Formats: sequence, C-alpha cells, structure tokens
Amino acid sequence: MAATAIDHIPREGACSGGCRYEPKFDGFRCVARVDEEGDVQLWSRRLKRLDAAFPEIVSAVSGTLPPGTVVDGEIVRWGSDGRLDFSALQRRHVTRRTGAPITEPCHYVVFDVLETGGKDHRSAPLSARRTELERLLRDLPGSSRVVLCPQLRDVGEARLWFEILVAQGIEGLVVKAAGDPYKEGRRGWWKIKHRTTTEALIGGVTGTLERPESLLLGRYTTAGVLRVVARTAPLTPRARAELAGALSRAGADHPWPEPLPAGWAGGLPATRGPVHYTRVAPDTVAEISVDAAVEHGRWRHAARFVRLRRDLTPGDVPQNLDLA
Repeated sequence: MAATAIDHIPREGACSGGCRYEPKFDGFRCVARVDEEGDVQLWSRRLKRLDAAFPEIVSAVSGTLPPGTVVDGEIVRWGSDGRLDFSALQRRHVTRRTGAPITEPCHYVVFDVLETGGKDHRSAPLSARRTELERLLRDLPGSSRVVLCPQLRDVGEARLWFEILVAQGIEGLVVKAAGDPYKEGRRGWWKIKHRTTTEALIGGVTGTLERPESLLLGRYTTAGVLRVVARTAPLTPRARAELAGALSRAGADHPWPEPLPAGWAGGLPATRGPVHYTRVAPDTVAEISVDAAVEHGRWRHAARFVRLRRDLTPGDVPQNLDLA
C-alpha cells in the first residue's frame, strides 16, 4: 500500500474510522514474509529481494515472528548522532556486493500486519490490524532489531511530532484511515513531508531561457566550488513567467559540464541517462522549498521553486549543504 503526498495534516474526521498518525521514516520499504518452514524473505517495494543486503534483519525477523506471518515496514539505520542515515542504507548494497563486514547494522520498523497463522488480514480495517500487530510484537525486548512503529490518534500530538521529530531525520508523517483495509499495490494513505525554505543559485535550466521547464540549483563550497545541490519540480506557468528574461546564458567559465552526468542533480529518481540543459550565469538567487531528505550533499527529492530573490546576491546564499 502506498501514500499520496499532501501539504497539510488532516484532522481525525477526515479519515474513515478516524485518522491514525505515524512517523514517516527515511528508509527502505520492506515486506517481510516468514513461510511455513520459518524461512524469511525480505521484499522491496519494487519486488526485489533484500535478504542478502540485510542479514541482521533476516535473523531478527526469524527470531521474532512465527511461521505464516507477513508484515509491512521500513528498514532504517540510526546514525551515531541519533538521526536516520539513508546514505548508510545505500552503502549496505556495496557491502552486499563486496562481502565486506557489516559495520552499520539496521532496524526494521513494522507498521502493518498482512498475514498471521495462515489468516489473511488485508481486508480487515487498520484498527483491527493494529491490534493484531501489537499482540504480535508485545514482548519485544529493548535490544530487538524489530521495532513496532509508534502511532497516534490525536491530531494535536501528531502536529507536535511533525515539528520535533525532524531533528531525528524523520521526514514527516504518514496518515492512515483506521477503517480502511490494506489495498495492496494501491494508494490509500497520505504522507506529509516536513519542508523548509532556503536559497540556492540558479546554475542551469531545462527547456530554454525563454521558457524554462525546471531549474538546476547550486551552492558554493567553502573552497569556492559551485556544486549541484538540487533540481526543481516542473515549473508552473507563473514561475516560468517570473523567470523569463531574468536569466542570462553562461560563458565558457561555467563549472558544470553539459550534459550533467546521471546522478549529479537531485530530485531525479526516474532519470537514467545524462541531463541535457542550458547553462546560465550563476548569479541569480532562487528561494526554494525542500524536504529533509538528502544524500551525498544533495537534496534527494525535487525542490519547489518559490520565487526569485532579486534582493540577494550569491554571497548571501548559504555555503554547501552541510549535509554530506
């Protein structure tokens, strides 16, 4: 079951049977299946096996859940600073390929139960599935790598969570209807990501200078290198009108290659090849809205263009992301 992005936290009455609020963890979505023989399979959202990458999760699930159980959750890694570390999860794939020792063990946060003892719970309302899940995980020791996802019913407490949990790397909230069944492969939940506004320099555009389609954004490092940090979502007609005539084509001293190699720009999960764009003089400041998800010093998801900041100079833009 998947979630649709929204921009506000809905009240209890907006959900069938009342709303339930859970943290939105920044990790790998994972369905864990324990077959009748007790063997554990970990499946990603794209139906790829994760067993080899996370053997400690396989072991923890095997020691926690009985045969005939299927649960849904998120594999996460808490760093030494207490924040979620998505980059550590990416490194685990390298560990899997190289056979290097596992030095960054992870946890499995379980938020739903689909099957127990041969009984299919998907058609049951979330409230009933939650009761079954709490029964299933009620005796977990504090040292367990299998964790029951916390859940709230009160919207006021959920708003407090939304504000304070961002310090731990929590992306936001997932909101679920207590009366809804589990709709496998379909969207039925809501997600609200914590966003903030900040500034970056416009270093390039897709489309043309006259009709830009999206912006490629950069920030200078402390060493004076302009680094790609984000790409915006497709621009609205209003944003295109605001940007038309505000940007100038860059000279030969522009530091970015054309095209950009795949993976250089953030917010491009579907991009497989290089990014073709028009380089612009990096002297125009844009105010953008971004979420908390970062990777290798870039925002992992697309930024949203808010407005031009004609009152600011490149020297007013924060250096780096301090997020790498």
